[in-house]
Order: sequence, then structure tokens, then C-alpha cells
Amino acid sequence: MVYTVVALDFAIRDMAKAYSNDLRCKLLTAYDRGQGSLRALAELFSVSYDWAKKISRQRLRSQQMERVAQSRHGIESRVTPEVEAELLSQLREQPDSTLADLQKGLQRSVGVSISSQHLWRVLKRLDVRLKKSHSTQPSETPKPIKSGGRSSLRKSIRPRLTS
Repeated sequence: MVYTVVALDFAIRDMAKAYSNDLRCKLLTAYDRGQGSLRALAELFSVSYDWAKKISRQRLRSQQMERVAQSRHGIESRVTPEVEAELLSQLREQPDSTLADLQKGLQRSVGVSISSQHLWRVLKRLDVRLKKSHSTQPSETPKPIKSGGRSSLRKSIRPRLTS
């Protein structure tokens, strides 16, 4: 078991890291000066040829040698702080609103339409609780059954007519 932990620690410590901006700039400057092809410079700087091609393409797109800052992935959320504030004010005014009521209210007041699932996630993130709280355990006492009562689950004794 100790061997596994040591091996895992070794693997985490030696994980790949991004190349520095200094290395990028040196490789691209050498390429600009005509000191070799991308393939030859990649071998000289001990990096892969694919990485050299990638940074060359990135420079053509962004016009800068340094790494381009990573942008946020996915679409921008429509639930801005303004929408959250409006949602909370609607809940203060009408605490027993349903999700459908809240959706309509947001559409009317802020012009934002979001699905009920997404609205539920937003409410959960804002730490809005359900109106009804089931803080007590259900009773363990079974409900009494009338004596002689017939169960509704029993099949009918009468034969079924087929036409």
C-alpha cells in the first residue's frame, strides 16, 4: 500500500507543465531570424514539432508571442447579479411563488427567460430553501384499516366480457 502512495506522489510531482513564455519567445524569434525550420528549431529547443506549429499558428492569430490568456469556456450565463437581485426581490415580495411564477416574473421585469431546471440551480446556489420544511420524521404508526373492508387491489370476481 505504501508503494502505491509513493508512486502516486511521484506521478503528481512530475506532471507536465506549460512551457514558459521565455521558451516560446526564443523559439519564435529564432524562427523569425531564419535560424532554421520549425522542425529543426523544435529539436534544438527540445520541444515537439506539433507544439512549435501550434505556437506559430497562435502568434499569427493573436499577433503576440506570449501565451494568450485562456478565455472562459461555454456560453455566458444570463443569470447576472442584476437577475439574481431581481429574483431575490420577487421572493421577498411573494415567498410562496412557484418556479413558473418566478420564470414569468424574470421574463417580465428583466427580460430574461431561463428553464425551470436552471432556475432551480440558481435558487440552490443562492441558498433559497423550500417553503415547506419536513424537519420531523414521519409517524411510524400505521393507519388503521376498517375491519371487514375490502382492498381495492383485489381483482374482481366477475368474469370479464369480451366482444
